[in-house]
Order: sequence, then structure tokens, then C-alpha cells
Amino acid sequence: MSEKLSTQPYKGTRDFYPQDMRLRNWFFGVIRKVLETSAFDEYNGPMLESLDIYAAKSGEELANEQTYNFTDRGDRRLAIRPEMTPTVARMVAAKMGELNFPLKWFSIPNMYRCERPQRGRLREFWQINVDIFGCDGFEADLECIASAIRILRAYGADETMFTVRINNRRFFNDVIAAITGADPEGARKVSKVIDRKNKIPREAYEKELRELGLDDAQIARIDALYTMNVKDATAICPDSVGSTELRQLFDALEKAGLAPYCVFDFGIIRGLDYYTGTVFEVFDNAPENNRAMFGGGRYDNLVGLFVKNAKISGVGYGMGDVTLENFLFTHHLVPASFGAGVKVLVTRFDDVPYESYLAVLDALRDAGIVSSVFLGAKKFGKQIDFAVKDGYTHVVIMGGDEYARGVVRVKDLTTREEQELTLSNAIAALR
Repeated sequence: MSEKLSTQPYKGTRDFYPQDMRLRNWFFGVIRKVLETSAFDEYNGPMLESLDIYAAKSGEELANEQTYNFTDRGDRRLAIRPEMTPTVARMVAAKMGELNFPLKWFSIPNMYRCERPQRGRLREFWQINVDIFGCDGFEADLECIASAIRILRAYGADETMFTVRINNRRFFNDVIAAITGADPEGARKVSKVIDRKNKIPREAYEKELRELGLDDAQIARIDALYTMNVKDATAICPDSVGSTELRQLFDALEKAGLAPYCVFDFGIIRGLDYYTGTVFEVFDNAPENNRAMFGGGRYDNLVGLFVKNAKISGVGYGMGDVTLENFLFTHHLVPASFGAGVKVLVTRFDDVPYESYLAVLDALRDAGIVSSVFLGAKKFGKQIDFAVKDGYTHVVIMGGDEYARGVVRVKDLTTREEQELTLSNAIAALR
């Protein structure tokens, strides 16, 4: 091969150097702590799945266009997972007779989608998936939304920084039927137009609705819904099951103290057809990053793709790492350091046996102190430079004189203060 290989990663993917991993470990650590505190259990699944489960959920066209897929040697159609919901539905279906419902599960897998990279969307990404199975009531919807709010608050975000916009697909279908007389399929087609109303010009939006048979008066009635609160909107179809669900949910959000974060928004559809009830999206309120970060909703029929007549409801959301990181940086919520704490470099001198440094290192590590002995042979000043550049907070110095007297010197690289201590006292001070 005469041509040199590129040092760049595949387009739409990222390299994570150690400093990047420190950020990500902090980033995911906050999420895990919040969800585990809320009694969610972590799971994972395989990177490869049958292409059929994505086709069944989202349609052949979407499955083929947005997945990295191939046929294996056994002539099976496989895909690298583009999302986690079909996998978790399959897993629940596989052991539905053994599991203890309701389930509260979460995962943070990496996934791949074959699409054009842009701000907030890459070909490889990590997604926080939070799901509750086996609870038909609004309580599961409330728990999911509350967990999303808790995660953002754990980073230091408040209600001025983000808004949870909530709708209900059953309510949406009933309202569209009341305004236009559309059947479920007609309501589905209208939903597709409304779902992208903010992504196309107003003229195109109206044109598409007229092509579906709506007149100006009907379009105006739909437009009026976009500015209504939940009380006024649900009064249009008071007997709708979706209206009842919305009222119950917003009443619970109010009582839980979460109302400042949440609003009703008739324009929230969530384009995937498997959503059946509550749907929501979380928006960044910053003018420079004003967009939907993530969302989810209720999907009552997915487990039935795997087990005939299975009646296990589900509600959940997916939160992509790229948009969430953009949110945190936009609002200056990323700390200067990520809680690494004390990190100690044991420096070396030629007149001290190497095994003596290893003994110091073992004692530090046994005490739970992050530590390393300097590798190689460099002058003392170069070792200090290395420690500063590599994020060490302290150095332990033991030259021939200290070794003979049974002490070490501990230097704080932030304050530049130095003290001479026995090793046991040094460990106590560092801890």
C-alpha cells in the first residue's frame, strides 16, 4: 500500500482521548446515579439485531435507509442497532413470564445511523434509554418525565434552561377527527405534516394539509390549538381517553412540583407511528441552541411484535449524548474538572531502589489514592512538568536522604506547598 492511511475517524464518528473520556465518564456517571437512585435497573443488548425488527417497527424504507445493514453468511438480514427500543421490547417479550412487572430499566448503548452528520446528529452516538413496562396508568408517564427532569437538574439546569413539551396521540387523533372528520389513517397523515411544521415553510405546510382535504377554517382551528393550555385544549374533546390522560398527567405534574418545567404543546407528535398515548419532547430554551434535545412517549403495542396478543404497555424516552452535551456546554454546566480528586505521582531518583518506590505506590493504592510512579528516567524537573501537564494534584518525593530517614515529601502542585511526613501520615493527609 503506497498511500498513507488517514488518521481521521470515519465520518460521523468520534475518537475519545483520555481527556474526552473523563468528560464522558462524568457525564454518564451523573445519569447513572440519578436513574439508579430512582430504582431503574441497567440492561444492555447486542450490537447486531435482525433487520426485520426495525422494519416491523418503523417500516422497510426507514430500516433500509437509516441502518448499516448486511446479509451474513447464513443469508440472514442483520443491522447494527440504530436504536434500542426494539431490542428492549424483544428482551421483555423473551422473558415476559419470568419478569417482575412493572419494570424500570435503562441503558446507555452506542448506536449507528446511516445519515448525514449535522449539529446534534452523528452516525455513531450514545443514547440514554429509559423505559417502564407493565404500568398502564399515568404514573409511568409521570415517572419517565420526572426522571428526565431530574437528570437535567443534576447537572445544574433549572426551568429557565429547558422545557418539557407534552401532548397525547390519542387526544391528537380525536381532535383531528372532530375538526376534519378524518379516520385513523387520515389523522395519521395529518400528524406527519404537523410533525414537521417547524421544518418547512408555512406555505408548504398549508399546501400539504389542503392536499389531505382540509380547508382554511379547519387549518385555522388546528392553528389555534398550538397556543392553548391543556385545560382549554382538552375541553374540545372532553370525553376523549387522551383528554383524560392529559388532565391526569398535568394534575400529577402540578402536585409533584414539576409544572414549571412542563407545557402542553399540540404540535408535539413524535413522528414514529408506534406511539399511542403520551408523547413529549425536551427543548433547550437557549436562543443559540433552541431545539428539541430528546423525547419519547407511550408505546403500548411493541411487545406484541414478538409475542402474539401480548398486552404489556411501555413508556420511555431516548436522550442522545450529542444534543445533551451541546445543552450542557451552551449553558456552561460542564465543570472545569470532573471530580477526579487527588492524583499522585511518585517521582524517582537513581539513589533509591526502584522496589522502594513500588512499595510506596502499593501503600497509596491500598489506601484508595489514585497514583502512579514515574515511568522511565528523566530529571526531577521534567518529572514535575509531566505531573502538571497530566493533571496530577500532588507529587511524592523520596530521594536518597528521605529514604534513609524513612520519610517522604508531599508537594501540592496547586498551592506549591510542601511538607515532610512519614508515609503513613502522608497517606492520611492525601486521603
